[in-house]
Amino acid sequence: MSLKSLRLLALLPLLGLLGGCNMVLLQPSGDVALQQRNLIIASTGLMLLIIVPVIALTLFFAWRYRRSNESAVYDPDWHHSTQLEVVIWAAPLVIIIALGALTWISTHTLDPYRPIARLDASRPIPAGTKRLQVEVVALDWKWLFFYPEQGIATVNELAAPVDVPIDFKITSATMMNSFFIPALAGQVYAMAGMQTRLHAVINKPGTYEGFSANYSGSGFARMNFKFLGLSPDEFGKWVADAKAKGSTLSREEYLKLERPSEAEPARLYAGYEPGLFQAILNMCAIPGKMCMNEMMAIDAKGGAGKESHANRERLEYDNRHELQGSEAPSATTPASGRPARSGEERPEGSSPKGSSGGHDHGPAAGGRENEGAPPAGQGGPAPTQLNQ
Repeated sequence: MSLKSLRLLALLPLLGLLGGCNMVLLQPSGDVALQQRNLIIASTGLMLLIIVPVIALTLFFAWRYRRSNESAVYDPDWHHSTQLEVVIWAAPLVIIIALGALTWISTHTLDPYRPIARLDASRPIPAGTKRLQVEVVALDWKWLFFYPEQGIATVNELAAPVDVPIDFKITSATMMNSFFIPALAGQVYAMAGMQTRLHAVINKPGTYEGFSANYSGSGFARMNFKFLGLSPDEFGKWVADAKAKGSTLSREEYLKLERPSEAEPARLYAGYEPGLFQAILNMCAIPGKMCMNEMMAIDAKGGAGKESHANRERLEYDNRHELQGSEAPSATTPASGRPARSGEERPEGSSPKGSSGGHDHGPAAGGRENEGAPPAGQGGPAPTQLNQ
């Protein structure tokens, strides 16, 4: 057997490994993701129009003008060809123009804030179609979903009926995350105190993976959830099951859920406290805290004067996990006095003793140091100046 045949046989195991790859980005089940897939293919094809000929000509010239080929024309004084210059500059220019036009059109068409206008390439949205409203909250390290029209909430499980437009409102109660269901649509960031939007539709029933595509701490790898594409009847049964078996998500229960934890199981809530999503969005889920929209209203009026000094405590937000002792040991061992995490050996998915698997959230809002926190060297946070 020749050496070339042996090389080809050596590549066969690699093909077997590739057979297990999940090519969900190239085989999506939602129209928005499908259009994004087509954009990737079109862009790649346009670029290959230049890349493939260049690679082929490079190999051809290397072979054609090799040292041993004495029949090749040797012309050391050649320096210019108008025809060659036209090809070299015109072809990339045309492709760049085509890519620019494609990017401009697709950027506006696939804007995640823009409501979708079709169910798929052959079906526009029927008149009078009611869109499904879903409010998304990224927590450490889990996902919380509110269904305002159905009155239910879920953790790490999202469902939607097939061929029904979905309007997502997305925020975070803590660090920045990225809401991503590859089979449905592209990723959109979830940020504390901000609301982002995503419009999409699922066209095929099934169970799909959703996750965070932005690193957010030690539990990031398990920040996954299931997205269920259901028929309208199945979705109705899913909602009814949540209302029959779930409990109510109160403000107190939410504050417990908000604490950092890993590998949370899916759960359903039959109801939730009204206005909870807006409270999370405005960073005032904790009773007694000032909401961002209230603070912005004060700022819009020019401030509240000296009497606003009392609002400072109401604006403290990001020190609560540290005060509760639910943040994970940080890497700032010399400053904090905590042992390094690299020395710990514990079962996969478990949390350190006395911790819920969270992470540091930094100093309180407004640059104020965390009052009541233990001093450095006794399990407290690193000094503020070392974290800036």
